[in-house]
Amino acid sequence: MYFVGIDWADLHHDVAVLDEKGQELKYFTVPHKREGLEQLKQKLLSLDPEPENFACLVETKNGLLVQFLLEAGFPVYPLNPKVVDYRRKPSGAKSDPIDARLLANIGRSDLSQLKRLKPDTELISELKMLTRDQDGLIQEATRLTNKLIACLKEYYPAALEFFSKPTLPVALEFFKLYPTPDLVREATVPEIAAFLKAHKHPRPNQTAVSIWQKAHEPQLQASAPVVRAKCRLLLALVGQLELVKKQIAAYDEEITRLFQLHSDSRIFASLPGAAGRLAPRLLAEWGDDRERYENAAVVQALAGTSPVLFQSGKYRFARQRKSCVKPFRRAMHLFAFQSIKQVCWAREYYDLKRSQGKTHHEALRALANIWVRIIFAMWRSRTCYDEATFISARARHLNRAA
Repeated sequence: MYFVGIDWADLHHDVAVLDEKGQELKYFTVPHKREGLEQLKQKLLSLDPEPENFACLVETKNGLLVQFLLEAGFPVYPLNPKVVDYRRKPSGAKSDPIDARLLANIGRSDLSQLKRLKPDTELISELKMLTRDQDGLIQEATRLTNKLIACLKEYYPAALEFFSKPTLPVALEFFKLYPTPDLVREATVPEIAAFLKAHKHPRPNQTAVSIWQKAHEPQLQASAPVVRAKCRLLLALVGQLELVKKQIAAYDEEITRLFQLHSDSRIFASLPGAAGRLAPRLLAEWGDDRERYENAAVVQALAGTSPVLFQSGKYRFARQRKSCVKPFRRAMHLFAFQSIKQVCWAREYYDLKRSQGKTHHEALRALANIWVRIIFAMWRSRTCYDEATFISARARHLNRAA
């Protein structure tokens, strides 16, 4: 068995190869190009023509390097960078060659405790990338929304009361036509109503009167330079928001299409509160490999829903698990929040945790932890959610506990 530590980077990769006794057989650097990765492959196969006899240790499980190694048949063992940092602490030394040798040594000593990377199916892999990228776009839209609100507060605060949300499509179009307080005050009620009708507002006449009244109420006036500068910023933010929202909608279409192609989609679509974006996101993070998780506790750790124990002497408490798959944790957190709006027992459990002094997010994590166990049972048995089944199982559990 050969242990290959690869310290990857954007431009080149440092590679150290150790045998089972810890002797360094090769050390070399290859550029991050197709020919460089082919050199890596050939140098390894010169030691042994069978790729299965190598264990490749690298601080990532994504990217072109990992994809190349998997396609070439090399076993890949991804390592958490924090593990490598911890091993490096005694000396504090850090360099690319040192890190490559350290990775190889970790593989040599701890391989039995490491998990070999098994890639997702193409459908799950694409769905996971799309849902994560879309979540990034949604967070970008939130950031732009906050900037737009802050911009309006500086020179045009009345505009924040014109619509229920300043980021509605009709609101963004309104800001483009009336980007300053003076322009909206010059407009008549019929003109505003005509605009709202053209943009299919459900109550154009009533809303037009409301906007006109709010625009003519006494308010603080920003100076002319502030109005000119912030008006330009407003239009820039509106343009960015419209573009991001359009892309988010396009992602919705493709994600829904892929989600419906998967046989497990019915399982996640049956979850109360998971309609829309959450069901595809949960499927993508969960995956479809039934051999990946030994039990629900493994999933709870990966999703960051189960707490970790901190103990030192007589000091002992449970705290949030920080080492987890962050997109998985976010998906479960959002789902738990949606479930308390639709599921009676979920609301009761959330309220119980709040009454015990837990914060909103702590209560949601505790609820998400229960949902992981439920979804795991559904996922393993390929069955849809049935609240009666859960209530019955909970009653049996409480009877045994009593």
